[in-house]
Amino acid sequence: MSQTSQPNPTGALALADGSVFVGQGCGASGIAIGELCFNTAMTGHQEILSDPSYAGQVVCFTFPHVGNVGANSEDDEAASAPARHAAVGMISRAPLTPPANYRATESFGEWLRTRGIISLTGVDTRALTRRIRDHGMPMCAVAHDPSGNIDIEDLKASARAAATMEGRELAAAVTREAPGEWDESAWIWDSGHGQGAARGPRVVVLDYGVKANILRLLVSAGARVAVVPGNTPAADILKLSPDGIVVSNGPGDPAATGAYALPTLRTLIDSNIPMLGICLGHQMLALALGGRTVKMPQGHHGANHPVKNHETGQVEIVSMNHGFAVDGASLPEDAVETHVSLFDGSNCGFRLTGKPVEAVQHHPEASPGPQDSFGVFTRFVGSLKVSEPA
Repeated sequence: MSQTSQPNPTGALALADGSVFVGQGCGASGIAIGELCFNTAMTGHQEILSDPSYAGQVVCFTFPHVGNVGANSEDDEAASAPARHAAVGMISRAPLTPPANYRATESFGEWLRTRGIISLTGVDTRALTRRIRDHGMPMCAVAHDPSGNIDIEDLKASARAAATMEGRELAAAVTREAPGEWDESAWIWDSGHGQGAARGPRVVVLDYGVKANILRLLVSAGARVAVVPGNTPAADILKLSPDGIVVSNGPGDPAATGAYALPTLRTLIDSNIPMLGICLGHQMLALALGGRTVKMPQGHHGANHPVKNHETGQVEIVSMNHGFAVDGASLPEDAVETHVSLFDGSNCGFRLTGKPVEAVQHHPEASPGPQDSFGVFTRFVGSLKVSEPA
C-alpha cells in the first residue's frame, strides 16, 4: 500500500511492512520513529499528544480536522519537564486549521513545532486506521523536511529496524526527577485552575508519566497531593505518611517497568494503605498481585469507549489510551472484576476483597473526554482517613 500522488510532498510516513504515505509535513522537522496507533477523539488533540502515556508513539487522528482550537498552557497534560517528551508524531487527514477559540494562545502547528512533534497532513487516515484495525499497530517512521528532501528508502529501513513496544521500558524517561507537592485543582469555566485546601487526606502519587489532570482531580476531591518519581523506594514513600497512594498512568510495556517497580508496589500493597491504580498503574498492580498483561493488537485509544461498571450496573463512556491489557483470568482469587470494555470484553478494572486496593484501566480524569468516571477520584479520596499536615 502506498500513497504517492501529492505534488511537492514535504512529509512522509513509512510502515515496517514497506507501505509509504506521503503528504505535507508540519510541526517539527526531522524524523521520528514509534508505534503507530489511531485515536478516535474529535477534540482534545493537544491533551492527547501531551499525555506522557503516548511516549514512543505516533498518533493518527481519525477525525479529519485538527487544530481549530489551537493550543494553550492550561490544557497541557505534562506534569513535569521530562513528561513533555510524549507523542513523537502526529498524522491527520486535512491541513491544520487556524485557531478559532478564545482560549488559544498559539496555533496548533506552532505548538507541535515547539514540542518537537513531527507531523504529517494530507494522508488517507481511513486507510491507515483500517490497516491498524486489521493487522495491528506497526512500527513506523515519519519525516518532515520543508524542502521535501526525504529519503524514502532510508525511512522504510528505519521503520523495519525499529524495536516493537513489547519489552520496552519508557516510563523512566517521563517521570519527574525529584519529589514535589501539587496543589493545582481542576480547571473551572472562566476562572481557570484553582488551588487545593491546606487540609485533607495525604495522597502520594507514584509518577510513571502521570497526567496533570489526575493530580488536579485528586486536589479537587480534597486531597493534599505529593508526587514522587516512579523509582522511589517503598520506604521513602512510607516516610511521607500517605493516607492513600495512586499508581499513575505511563507509557511502554508494564512488564518492563515492573522489573523495578513491582517490589515497591508489593511492599505498598502489604502496608494496607489504600491504593488506586490508573492505566499503567492498573496493569502493574495486577502484575504485583501475580496477574499477567498481554499486548493488544490495536489497543484502545479514544474518548468514546463504553465500559460496564459491574459495581453499579452502569455503562460509562470513558477515555482510553493503552496498548496492553490485564488478563482478567490471571487475577488472584480475592480480586473482583469491577469494569469491563464493551468493545472487546477486556478487563478495565478490579478491586481486592481483602486489601484496600482498586484499579481502573481507563482514564477517569478524561482530558479529553466525558466525565462519567470522575467519581473514581471523589470516592477514593472520600474513603481515606484524614491525617494532619506534617
